[in-house]
Amino acid sequence: MRRALFPGTFDPFTIGHYSIVMRALAFMDELVIGIGINEAKNTHFPIDKRIRVVTEFFKDEPRIKVLPYENLTVDFAMDVEAGFIIRGIRTVKDFEYEESIADINKKLTGIETILLFTEPELSCISSTLVRELLSYGKDISQFIPQGMEI
Repeated sequence: MRRALFPGTFDPFTIGHYSIVMRALAFMDELVIGIGINEAKNTHFPIDKRIRVVTEFFKDEPRIKVLPYENLTVDFAMDVEAGFIIRGIRTVKDFEYEESIADINKKLTGIETILLFTEPELSCISSTLVRELLSYGKDISQFIPQGMEI
């Protein structure tokens, strides 16, 4: 059984994250989407709403579980018995950082990290950007997966 963890705050669940999830499901048996509990990012999309929205969006996909977590990602990955951690990459700088973290995680826990690049047309879209646009009252519908209600 190939189970992976895709950790993050999903504030909101952006189209780039959706793309990474779909690509990960192409080669994983199960995927746990971890919603990080971080009160500092609990502004526009409270944690309970994030969990509810993402769970509802993937309700017809039995291979996906949506769970909250706090503390270290690698500890949570071991708790859910994930053999892999999926990380979404938007830029080369992201890649360099995540690659170094992946090496450390592998040495400490034995858990492999799979780095998946977001499609080029989505690389400029991050949950930080979407939160910023939302704070100015901008329409963010083009940045979230089609059919997702936030």
